[in-house]
Amino acid sequence: MEAWIQSIMEQFGYIGVAFLIMIENLFPPIPSEVILTFGGFMTTNTSLSIIGMIIASTIGAVVGAAILYGVGTLIDVERLEKIVDKYGNILRITKDDIHKADAWFDRHGVWTVFFCRFVPLIRSLISLPAGMANMSFGLFMLFTTLGTVIWNTVLIYLGAAVGSQWETIVAYMDIYSNVAYVLLAILLVAAIIWYIRKRKQTAKAK
Repeated sequence: MEAWIQSIMEQFGYIGVAFLIMIENLFPPIPSEVILTFGGFMTTNTSLSIIGMIIASTIGAVVGAAILYGVGTLIDVERLEKIVDKYGNILRITKDDIHKADAWFDRHGVWTVFFCRFVPLIRSLISLPAGMANMSFGLFMLFTTLGTVIWNTVLIYLGAAVGSQWETIVAYMDIYSNVAYVLLAILLVAAIIWYIRKRKQTAKAK
């Protein structure tokens, strides 16, 4: 995959970068770390500039995020309620759980979108619940752009700084990704335990 990514970027420059980053947002397994750090390296031996790379990659990321947000709006609360009506007993989810999650995203969604832009994989997928919660599209785009600019700028500058050794940054980013996944798994388990205990306490109270 890395060879294909490099080929697209070398042939199409900024347009190739924007296209690849857009696709990366829609299909998270495509590594943005490779695209951005190699893009940084390209600024050291081609006519492409760091600012141009940052702009192109940000445009691609924002377009991809907007598409996923749009998909999320198609899976609104009402549709989820219908799913719960059919499969709620199996999934152990109630309509009240959906409303609580929706309310939580209404309160914390803006900062969730911003900070998730720095977490591999989640940085792309967070656009779906933002759309599902009908988060203000303007705020979504603003904080998506802010988070994305920071992420893209850091990796592009690192790629430019190390030059032909850009793959070492990718290796370090793999470690960062693994640590992030472990932390997310721990948080998920903790959330599930908390949720189960709360359900039991509510059942006892009744």
